[in-house]
Amino acid sequence: MNAPAAGSSSSAAAPPATEPLLVATGLQKHFPVRRGLLQRKVGAVQAVDGVDFEVLPGETLSIVGESGCGKTTTGRLLTRLLEPTAGSVVFDGRDISHLPPRAMRPLRRDVQMIFQDPYSSLNPRHTVGTIVGAPFRIQGVEPPGGIRSAVQDLLSLVGLSPEHYNRYPHEFSGGQRQRIGIARTLALRPKLIVADEPVSALDVSIQAQVVNLLEDLQDELGLTYVLIAHDLSVVRHVSDRVAVMYLGKIVEIGDRADVYERPMHPYTVALLSAVPIPDPRRGRSRARILVTGDVPSPLDPPPACRFHTRCWKAQEVCRTVEPPLEEKTPGHRVACHFPETGGAPVVELAAPAPAPGDAAEPASSRPPAE
Repeated sequence: MNAPAAGSSSSAAAPPATEPLLVATGLQKHFPVRRGLLQRKVGAVQAVDGVDFEVLPGETLSIVGESGCGKTTTGRLLTRLLEPTAGSVVFDGRDISHLPPRAMRPLRRDVQMIFQDPYSSLNPRHTVGTIVGAPFRIQGVEPPGGIRSAVQDLLSLVGLSPEHYNRYPHEFSGGQRQRIGIARTLALRPKLIVADEPVSALDVSIQAQVVNLLEDLQDELGLTYVLIAHDLSVVRHVSDRVAVMYLGKIVEIGDRADVYERPMHPYTVALLSAVPIPDPRRGRSRARILVTGDVPSPLDPPPACRFHTRCWKAQEVCRTVEPPLEEKTPGHRVACHFPETGGAPVVELAAPAPAPGDAAEPASSRPPAE
């Protein structure tokens, strides 16, 4: 996709903060597996198994990883769409881990979620005005000028026409539907937005538009994002910090530059090696690292380090002792007994032979790799 320019990112100058807006400690979510006539519990899917991180006001924390690693479940735990099995979620100084629905309702004004699929997240029987205005009615808020005027202002804010107020979701494209969902999320001016792969279901040609919209809204409204994604090229441009998940655990977390330029966990190095580089024949490219084997089942994850079954650096200690998530450099934490120290491997690629009749291009004229 055409990712937004790095200079346009609001993450370049995240406001300093002394107290985090959100703190997750020892967060777990195990889904029981039941079988038989009596539905006895025979195991549990360990979707999220001991996650610790914090989010500062005004920043964007991105959670990345393979499908099934638990990042979407983590997002639903943060918004209390799911109740954690263990651990805590503290939002704005208040523990919301096990609040009942009645107590959570007022907090819904401050914690909102953007869903992955804009087609299924909007009720096809309701008009745009009804959908975007629902938060006002549910929370009993009467905005100045009335709900209709507020909804039309929100539509303008996300790049839609106020005249779309009476239209239905099926009359819009995928990108426009996602903008409607974003407008609904912004209705009550939340402090925290959890965006669950907000562009992965959209056409590549409009993904960058939605990403730029989210950045502009963050600058204008002072929003805090937890962005769940698998597209590492998008994450790089919009994040302040990046957390890498594998099989229910965070294996590396740090500032964007540290994670992308100096990855330490072998899994992160392997993920970054798969990111394509434009025209690698004209410069340098990362050596592709192929991780063998399939992701183990979260029903029965490997003991100790969960990546040891696929890791090329695994030794006996990796199979017997779980590595703690330790700070290796300031702000950069890694859960690995043998972390990388040289960053992502880079190799020189030979220039292609010129076609017959073409003059060879001097090496000095080749532009550096992007």
